Amino acid sequence: MQALRSPGSLVTIGGALLTVIGSIAYLGDNANLSLPTIFYGIPILLGGLALKSSELPPAARLTSPAALRELRQEPANEALAKLLADVTRWRYGQKAHLESSLEALKLWDEEDPPQLESIEELSDGGYGLRLVFACHGVPYARWQERQERLGRFFGSGLRAELSQPAPDRVALSLLSFAPSTPAQP
Repeated sequence: MQALRSPGSLVTIGGALLTVIGSIAYLGDNANLSLPTIFYGIPILLGGLALKSSELPPAARLTSPAALRELRQEPANEALAKLLADVTRWRYGQKAHLESSLEALKLWDEEDPPQLESIEELSDGGYGLRLVFACHGVPYARWQERQERLGRFFGSGLRAELSQPAPDRVALSLLSFAPSTPAQP
């Protein structure tokens, strides 16, 4: 059902409807209706099909509604809020979510890039996100080498924790923490 509400699907359906209405009007000798609907409907239909061919659906959001209400009361880290908004929307023309970030972190494989499967909001002592990637082309050891940099990369005040729930999966937890302040005399 979610795929039917994607922008690419809506544009394709709109273009198809205009084309069908224009074709029916053309067959009924209604030139005032057939001309604009066919001339607008066919390009809109083709544009929608082009969007559908390059569509990347949003990552599955695993946070339960009860936990979501609780998490909304906690102050969220701005970098994590932006990351959550970025991966839970439709993307076009990309192979995977966070493509440029993973390339910069050298966690990218051109033939088999890591695919973000799900995202979950956490509240262990502070707001955080757990991102689960399917990564057949990037070994877990390479993720571990960059663990320290992962937290700093996505925003200040974040620390990264890695786990491997399955042989071809990597779970990246980005947790916010309060930076330590020097003791006052």
